[in-house]
Amino acid sequence: MRTQYEIGVIGAGNAAEGIVHGILRNTGIFDDRIIASAPSAERRDKFASRFHVVVTQDNREVVENSAIVILAVKPQQFVEVCAEVADLVRENQLIISIMAGVSTAAIEGQFPDIRARVIRAMPNLPIHVGAGMTGICRGQHAREVDQLHAQRIFDAGGRSIVIEDESQMDAVTAVSGSGPAYFYYFVEAMTQAGVEAGLSEQQACMLAKHACHGAARMMLESSDSPEVLRQKVTSPGGTTQAALDSMKDNQVFDGVKKAVLAASARSQVLGQ
Repeated sequence: MRTQYEIGVIGAGNAAEGIVHGILRNTGIFDDRIIASAPSAERRDKFASRFHVVVTQDNREVVENSAIVILAVKPQQFVEVCAEVADLVRENQLIISIMAGVSTAAIEGQFPDIRARVIRAMPNLPIHVGAGMTGICRGQHAREVDQLHAQRIFDAGGRSIVIEDESQMDAVTAVSGSGPAYFYYFVEAMTQAGVEAGLSEQQACMLAKHACHGAARMMLESSDSPEVLRQKVTSPGGTTQAALDSMKDNQVFDGVKKAVLAASARSQVLGQ
C-alpha cells in the first residue's frame, strides 16, 4: 500500500508544532507529505495556516494514510487514542511516541495482533528554535532504520541521543524534557532580584537572559566541564563567591537535584 503522507501527527499541540517546524525546515519533506489531527479547531487552523499541511479531526485518517505516525497526545489519552486506530496500524508502519512516561511495551500492547514498530522519544521545547534535545529509544520490534528515521525527524529541530536502556527514559524526561522549565525559572528569579537591586524589569530580564545564553554557549563550545567554567567565573572573596555561598547556605544545589528526581518519579507514575 502506498501511503499518501510520509508523516502523520496525532495531537497538533505545542510539542508537535515544534517538531513539524523542524521537519519542514530541515529534512526536505514537503508540506503536502504531512497530515496532522487535533480535536481543537484552533490548533488545526494554526497548523494549516502556519505550515500548509493537511489537517483533520479524524485520527483514523492519519493512521490509515501515513508511513510514520507521531503520537503527540497526553499520556492519559493514549489508551483511548490507540483503541480508536488499533485496527489500522500496520507492521510496516513506524509509530513514534513523545508521550512522557509511556513505555514502548505499553504502546505495543495496544496492538496485540501485530509486531508494532515503536520508537519512544522525549524532545524538549527548544525544538521550536532548532535547539532541541531529544532522547530516543527503540521498542522490541523497531529496526535500526526506524531509529534512523526518528533521529532524522528530531535532529531537524536540534540534536538527539540514542538511549539503549529504556528505563533511563524517565531520567531523560527529567533532565532534558523538563529541563528548560528549570532554566526559565532561574531566569525569572534573576530578573526579580535585578529589579529589587534597582534595575528596570526590561534591563534585568535582558541581562539575565543574555548571561544565561552566553553561559550555555560556553558550555557547548568549550571542552571545560560546567564545574571548571564555574570556577573560572568565581574569584575568592568576590561577588560571584558571595552568590554561590548564599546558594550553598540555601541548599540550592540539593534543591535542584530533588526537583529533577521528582520529575523523573512523576514520569514513572505517568507510565503506570
